[in-house]
Amino acid sequence: MFAIIRDRGKQYKVVAGERLSIDFKKDTKIGDTLEFNDVLLYSDEAGNTTFTPPKNKNVKVLAEVEGIKKSTKCMTIKFRRRKESLTRRGHREKYTQIKIKEIVAGK
Repeated sequence: MFAIIRDRGKQYKVVAGERLSIDFKKDTKIGDTLEFNDVLLYSDEAGNTTFTPPKNKNVKVLAEVEGIKKSTKCMTIKFRRRKESLTRRGHREKYTQIKIKEIVAGK
């Protein structure tokens, strides 16, 4: 059983019990339950696949927030020759770590 969900412009393939890193959500805390209603595709145990229209209320994915993590640091260096000028900038993207609890398909 798996589903493909859309969250803020990105698509993720999820399976129950899987850990996943999604874009950072400010308003969540560790232990909160997230509900993803924008399910694009759903496949059950028998292998029957249904393409659901966006914002379908029959299928939803429940997930629990496990924490916040950062990616590796990405460094940018801008060097101007013969000017004795050098600029260094670093950036680390934040992610929200979630665990998929269950995929609920109502009729």
